[in-house]
Amino acid sequence: MTTFKGKIAVHAITWGEDHFKALAEASQLGYKAIEPWASFALAYEDRIEEFKEILSQHGLSMTGLYGGASGEANRRFADPASRSDIITYNVRLAQIIAKCGAEHLVFGPGGRRQKPTTLEELKHAATTINEAAKRTYELGVKACVHPHLWTEIQDENELDDLMSLCDPDVVFFAPDSAHLTGAGMDPVAIIRKYRERVAYVHLKDLTSKEATKEDFPMLLGNEALPVFCELGLGTIDFVPIIEELNRINYTGWLTVEIDKTTSTPFQSLEICRNFVEQQLQIPVRGE
Repeated sequence: MTTFKGKIAVHAITWGEDHFKALAEASQLGYKAIEPWASFALAYEDRIEEFKEILSQHGLSMTGLYGGASGEANRRFADPASRSDIITYNVRLAQIIAKCGAEHLVFGPGGRRQKPTTLEELKHAATTINEAAKRTYELGVKACVHPHLWTEIQDENELDDLMSLCDPDVVFFAPDSAHLTGAGMDPVAIIRKYRERVAYVHLKDLTSKEATKEDFPMLLGNEALPVFCELGLGTIDFVPIIEELNRINYTGWLTVEIDKTTSTPFQSLEICRNFVEQQLQIPVRGE
């Protein structure tokens, strides 16, 4: 496999609301960049220099934030009544991102999925996304559509219809290996299809439907198996994904993510780090 041309980061989601522990342990593990929780960044909205200093003290840079229709229960891109609120929310996040020297805003879909999203709903979603993305792009921040299981933008036809309705000059794409796979898509084919718009990537593994608790001896007590697992312990073949990113000359962030640890966040992200370094041959800790 050829050397990956991009950069590795880690997502803070595994640590939950323990934001400072996330920074400390990510740094201890040797990660050089992090995607923190948007709520954490917003707490420093009026104290950006302090926030930047906190990141710097841990030897971390910020890659971007997760926004879009997230951040509020049942808010959806497809709901015209939420349009103004979504635009305002994402402009706030983009201002923080730009001031921190980053340039990516993940446009996560909203709502709990109850049915497939209709074309008419996707047209409403595209109007909101286009308007919000134009505003963030003016700040130097790329809005990146992020298909997500259990939301209004999950399936391939929804992604294709939405991307065709969105302005390619301001609306980009943030594929997630596990969410695409879980929705029945081939991450390699999707990355190839949207190669001109791929601007940010989440690297995530999907637990096998045949997995048992014996496959995850780190699980504590009677916890259920997680939907997503540490890199290398699930079903996804990451080598073709890395090769495709190289083929399209992707040089951006590849953010390692696991929503729920099967032991501790430190151990989970150590497993992920070791997989990236040893199996994908991508340095995380640098020299």
